Amino acid sequence: MRMMVMSLMALPLAACAGTNGAGANGAGSDTPPAAMAEGPCRNDGLDSFVGQKASADSGAALLKASGAKTLRWGGPGMAMTMDFRPDRLTVSYDEAMIITSARCG
Repeated sequence: MRMMVMSLMALPLAACAGTNGAGANGAGSDTPPAAMAEGPCRNDGLDSFVGQKASADSGAALLKASGAKTLRWGGPGMAMTMDFRPDRLTVSYDEAMIITSARCG
């Protein structure tokens, strides 16, 4: 009985962990994979990506244009932390995988 209760308590944590894993390798998810680049993030010129299709290629171009070290994709209704990271680029997209915003932080 104790084992069953402990298993049920761990289930929500396992569900959260599985969400990121599927998106990171592209299996079972429409979320584009995370990517890495080289330096601090700059917002200049990122508006030109709004309206483009969210993909690994557009993510790489966004990282290059912004100089961000990390890229975070945000899909429709996706919960994200509000912590500010100057080396991170956050790109939001809609149900059709069209980029709606790109901003540092």
